[in-house]
Amino acid sequence: MLVRDAMSTRILTIGPAHTLRQAAELMSLRRIGSAVVLDPDRGLGILTERDVLDAVGRGLDPGRETVGAHTTTDVVFAAPQWTLDDAAAAMVRGGFRHLVVLDGREPVGLVSVRDIIRCWTRARRTATPQQAAMV
Repeated sequence: MLVRDAMSTRILTIGPAHTLRQAAELMSLRRIGSAVVLDPDRGLGILTERDVLDAVGRGLDPGRETVGAHTTTDVVFAAPQWTLDDAAAAMVRGGFRHLVVLDGREPVGLVSVRDIIRCWTRARRTATPQQAAMV
């Protein structure tokens, strides 16, 4: 199974000047756990629900803190043709729960741990016992 089979193509794109509150409201409204941050100075990054939670947990004001100050720019990108095993391994190595999926230089999706588990669980349910042992 490939990343393109699991990824969400509903991408929230925000800028570094958005506040954490604005980002959290948009993520909550769309029921997603991360946003792609397009920063003309630093390039492509990602803001996750964990980034927002960490800032609030440190007592920072989400209405004043900008996304740019909390964006992860050391991002590991996935390609649509990666296997889910490749994506899961990259997540484990980097300690990430989300990967931005690029087709060339263009973000085309996001894949999360939840997306991978959903696909693997579905595949195990429909597989024969021998195939399920391999998933």
